[in-house]
Amino acid sequence: MRARLLTLTATVAMVAAIAPAPLLAQDAPKPATIAVDGAPPVPMAVVDATRPYMEYRTAAFLDWNPATRGMLISTRFASVPQLHTVAGPGMARQQISFEAEPLAGWYAPNDGTLVVRKDKGGDEFFQLYTLKNGRLTLLTDGKSRNEFNAFSHDGQWIAYSSTRRNGVDSDLYVVNPRDPASNRLAAQVKGGGWSVAGFTPDGKSAVVREYVSIQKSNLWWLDIASGKLTPIGDHAKPIAYAAADIASDGTLWVTSDEGSDYQRLGTLDPRTGKFTPRAPEARGDVEEFSIAVDGSFIAYAVNETGISKLRLLDPKTGAVRDVTALPAGVISTLKVAPWGTIGLTLSSAKVPADAFAVDPKTLAATRWTTSETGGLDPAANVDPELVQVKSFDGETVTGFLYRPDPAKFPGKRPLIVNIHGGPEGQTTPGFKGRANYLINELGIAVFYPNVRGSSGFGKRFVGLDNGPFRREDSVKDIGPLLDRLQSDPAIDPARMAVTGGSYGGYMCYASAIRYGDRLKAADCIVAISNFVTFLENTQGYRRDLRRAEYGDERDPKQRAQLTAISPLTSVDRLTIPLMVVTGANDPRVPKSEADQMVAAVRAKGRPAWHIVGLNEGHGFAKKENADYQFWSEIGFWKANLLGGK
Repeated sequence: MRARLLTLTATVAMVAAIAPAPLLAQDAPKPATIAVDGAPPVPMAVVDATRPYMEYRTAAFLDWNPATRGMLISTRFASVPQLHTVAGPGMARQQISFEAEPLAGWYAPNDGTLVVRKDKGGDEFFQLYTLKNGRLTLLTDGKSRNEFNAFSHDGQWIAYSSTRRNGVDSDLYVVNPRDPASNRLAAQVKGGGWSVAGFTPDGKSAVVREYVSIQKSNLWWLDIASGKLTPIGDHAKPIAYAAADIASDGTLWVTSDEGSDYQRLGTLDPRTGKFTPRAPEARGDVEEFSIAVDGSFIAYAVNETGISKLRLLDPKTGAVRDVTALPAGVISTLKVAPWGTIGLTLSSAKVPADAFAVDPKTLAATRWTTSETGGLDPAANVDPELVQVKSFDGETVTGFLYRPDPAKFPGKRPLIVNIHGGPEGQTTPGFKGRANYLINELGIAVFYPNVRGSSGFGKRFVGLDNGPFRREDSVKDIGPLLDRLQSDPAIDPARMAVTGGSYGGYMCYASAIRYGDRLKAADCIVAISNFVTFLENTQGYRRDLRRAEYGDERDPKQRAQLTAISPLTSVDRLTIPLMVVTGANDPRVPKSEADQMVAAVRAKGRPAWHIVGLNEGHGFAKKENADYQFWSEIGFWKANLLGGK
């Protein structure tokens, strides 16, 4: 016994010597799924100060349950969002999935069979399952990348796309989700952008969308039995169909930019390809639509300078009604229930993405979920102001500026420019989550630009950065925006920084290089550092889709230009402090893009913080990882933007 006590005493002393108590008390524990290289520990004081902002939730509407008339939503109570059901407005969220990864889900319109999608560690090699009584039954091969496409009208079949044949082409499959053995190939295709948009009412045919680029997509008519694909319209025309579906009367409805700078809702004759706009919008894309089962109306959302407007179209009369009862915000996942109620997700600066329903007769809106915001009052969040400037060539570019409360933070404020990805994405004034801490508690202004190439401003604008020879024009847009912001009397021109993710990560690197004399630091997330190595190493199923946007590295002239504009080529000019965030399983922008940039910066004798999510993909999805990333970023901003405060 005495020997055991002596051994225990010696062990305690050794542990105390290795890990002094003050260090353990002052620093936050790092998740085992995070690798940190070159960044300091996170002080526990930062964790304590930010805690309410880390605990906000969102509730995304996914579908209507045909059996219960309740909602299926996605919300997070632990590490990642899971599926929950809500029986009625304001009622309890009942969790029905308990997985280690986030899920999406869809109900069969007949018997409510639930089909779900899940990947592994953010690798985006999604598998499809049915979910019942907390158990998953695999429908796909367990190896390839699979995407849910659509249910047949009678709910007996689902269509999905899969790369199982060769890892590159997204062939089309159908399966009865109640019988995995019914799985069969419906059409073999070439390319990674194929999906079934909707079935005909009899289930014998379907409309298929082939995505080529944001400015070009083709529609096909698929005979399910034979696999024959017949082109709809003239595929030589530069037309983009953003969405398509078939009504219960067999009418093919689409959103198309044919004859317009914007996506319009209309009908398409599958025999002639003639598009007839039915809900022409003067300025703004129709981004989503859903057809009532009885055909009495079509609900659709229009993007008007980043704000969604919900409208209902009567297909028989052409009359359009505006839904004005919803809060001003951003609408997504729009779907009409079999009994007619409209479900949707809405987010704004003051609404952290919640599920709403709209009565198609009265147009009354009902909020079904009220997500927690860590005890904070979301009404206290600031609404952004729209900033517009003329760029270097006279093109108008815009962005949303979130200012700290001047009463709480008087004087000139530091600012972070946060650039969206895509590049065809768009910054909209939705809920900003953790970023509200920067604005509300640290007094940092945050600006979200929409440079050329952003969606939501028409097909001309979205194509202004296409290819390697116009790519840097989007970077040049940042200059006039910085001019405007630096002249703002409430912004400190000596304390400005940049961040961004994915393509926004490339913009982050490129802005740090081009405008390094005007910026204090750069936090670049899942970022492209070299366009050639990015295109060579991104997953095969998406390589041609990215070539359509960035250029073809196999062409010598384009390869030379892609190399010339790559941040890695100009790393000598990247002299401001750098933070890099990476997902180890990222299928889009591989981790090697971050590794080579970090190595190059350090080879020049300059430091770079590097945070890696070992179980993450294209952005951090697990709460514990996203929290630690944010805490590290606070340390980075305090050290390099706030003067160590």
